[in-house]
Amino acid sequence: MSDEQEDDIILAELDDDELVLQMHDDLYDGLKEEIEEGVNILLERGWTPYKILTEALVAGMKVVGDDFRDGILFVPEVLLAANAMKAGMFILKPLLVETGAPKMGKMVIGTVKGDIHDIGKNLVAMMMEGAGFEIRDLGINNPVEDYIAALEEEKADILGMSALLTTTMPYMKVVIDTMKEKGIRDDYIILVGGAPLNEEFGRAIGADAYCRDAAVAVETAKSFMSRKHNRAAEA
Repeated sequence: MSDEQEDDIILAELDDDELVLQMHDDLYDGLKEEIEEGVNILLERGWTPYKILTEALVAGMKVVGDDFRDGILFVPEVLLAANAMKAGMFILKPLLVETGAPKMGKMVIGTVKGDIHDIGKNLVAMMMEGAGFEIRDLGINNPVEDYIAALEEEKADILGMSALLTTTMPYMKVVIDTMKEKGIRDDYIILVGGAPLNEEFGRAIGADAYCRDAAVAVETAKSFMSRKHNRAAEA
């Protein structure tokens, strides 16, 4: 038997905790088939779709997101990891609908006009979806009209805007100012992100929050939504 064969890990032989940790590693390495297999094994073992999503997939992608932010992982690796997560989510999505996983709210997300970068945005969209948000992803190069139309069509709670170029960052203010003019700014939670941004910029343009990475975006969105629900309950 060669060393290589000895190294093969049989996923079905791992206990639940070991399997979840192995899935985190497999996600990190972008191993799509192993993630599909892991998801199916946990389902057979009676795990709820929501538990698999949060503990095996979302927790694993958080590590990928953190290392991408810190310059340890690069775009090709992140794309592979995202692809593996998508494969796992593809199995879980219909089951989540059936089991009535907690719905957090609706988000419209897109990269701003003039900017065609979308890796960070895609990571945020995927993590948000994993956390129970419904996502309408507008893709790249979005003018203000597209954002506003989508927010109204979806009756969304949150607008997420991303930019990777310093030249396109100011367009976020154009969107927010237009929403103010239309009297709809306060109807939505506005989150912004992207490498050249910071908290100060987020405040200056009138966003509700700047999110430095996908994990922060999820936590920020959740806290804003719980505040929104609390206010509605008190009203």
